[in-house]
Amino acid sequence: MTTVALDGRGAERGPEAIVGGARAAADDGIALRVFGDPQELGGLESVAGVELVPAADEIGNEDEPVAAVRGKPDSSVVLAAADVAAGRSDALASAGPTGATMTAALFALRRQHGVRRPALTVQLAVPGRDGPPSLLLDVGANAEVRAGDLVQFAYLGAAFSQAVLGVERPRVALLSVGEEAKKGTQNVVDAHAALATASGIDFRGNLEGRDLLGEGVDVIVTDGFTGNVALKTIEGTAKAVAAAVGDAARSNPLAAVGGLMLRPALGGLRREMDPDTTGGAILLGLRGVAVVGHGSSGPEGIANALRLAARAVEQDAVGRIAELLERAGATRAAMRDGRIGQ
Repeated sequence: MTTVALDGRGAERGPEAIVGGARAAADDGIALRVFGDPQELGGLESVAGVELVPAADEIGNEDEPVAAVRGKPDSSVVLAAADVAAGRSDALASAGPTGATMTAALFALRRQHGVRRPALTVQLAVPGRDGPPSLLLDVGANAEVRAGDLVQFAYLGAAFSQAVLGVERPRVALLSVGEEAKKGTQNVVDAHAALATASGIDFRGNLEGRDLLGEGVDVIVTDGFTGNVALKTIEGTAKAVAAAVGDAARSNPLAAVGGLMLRPALGGLRREMDPDTTGGAILLGLRGVAVVGHGSSGPEGIANALRLAARAVEQDAVGRIAELLERAGATRAAMRDGRIGQ
């Protein structure tokens, strides 16, 4: 049975979301060690497979991540990450502040051999997409990157897509301002040149922003600044469109009748695009599994974050990523020696 260390503090929707999500994941057979205030999380005391571990401190959004992780060793996310490093749990999941979770995970779990920069990776909820979701990385771990980092991100994403999402041969693309090989920043151009001749990866060239939600590729690679802006734009657009459709459906009696007829379909569409359905982002490139839940996760989002973490462990995502990097020559040493992906 896979055991996940869950940060029991910091969720925007409070302890109720943590308790509800933990209950649902435990019902699926996932063992949990939940770090937080036992009184706030009292609803989990009698749940089979769940152990409450007291954590006296918490890292908030106002805290600087590195200083807080170093200065608050008894905080819930730091204790949960240390639990994974010590081997008592198999993976980390948190719906607390993203920066603190990434920092705690990096300090405790450390980078995989050959990885220069871990990448925060999210599954894109695309309505009507056939098969597994596509991946977007990086979405916030690295605002500035080198060309070699983008190459490594491509391999990290491809390995995860294959191992955890079941895509037999993931199609990989670089997010850029044009499809041509010479379009984009110098880093993107250099990464394109390296990936075009790289082994062990199905590189499909550049992808423009308008095609982010298409079905042409399985892994979309960019820097953390661009990826975060793109992800937040998608989420904001989805909310705006949903609100506009609702307003239109209430605009007059005839529209209201049509809205009633469309309600089942629109409800399904809303569920497909809800961030809770994917469970959050996973930090790829570490020696262990760490999942960063969406800040506003409800019980379903917490449960899906725990399921994602457990699935990554069970499918040996870390080991398969390491194997692909080594086999394809995409390690840090290869980048240093100018043999990127060769």
